[in-house]
Parts: sequence; C-alpha cells; structure tokens
Amino acid sequence: MLIAGPLAVIIASMITVYLAITHPDPAIDDYYRKGIEINKTLEAAEQNEAMAPAVQARNHAQTGLKSNH
Repeated sequence: MLIAGPLAVIIASMITVYLAITHPDPAIDDYYRKGIEINKTLEAAEQNEAMAPAVQARNHAQTGLKSNH
C-alpha cells in the first residue's frame, strides 16, 4: 500500500512520456518568416510616411493630423 502511490505516479509519467513522443504537437506554420514579412511591411509604410510632401509634413507636425490633399 505504501508503494502504490509512487508506483502509480511513475506509471502515469511513463504513459505521459510515451504519448508525448508518439503524438507530437504540430509545428506552427513558419511564424518567424511571417513576422519578418510583417516587419518589412511596417517599415515600408513608415518610409512612405517619411516621404510626405513638405506641406503635409508641416501640417502634421503642427496639428498632429494629416491632410488628405
């Protein structure tokens, strides 16, 4: 009776290891590459905003709003 508890834990851990090895989680669909592409898109958008005409940039700096002209 004294050994039954620890023995049950050992058996359960062996079953858990077996299941983890035989049924691995599917890999995430190349999340790193997608993250890099998102960063490039955001950087390109920031660069486009940096290329705004002088009047729009001045208006944005003074009011905090961009004009749509």
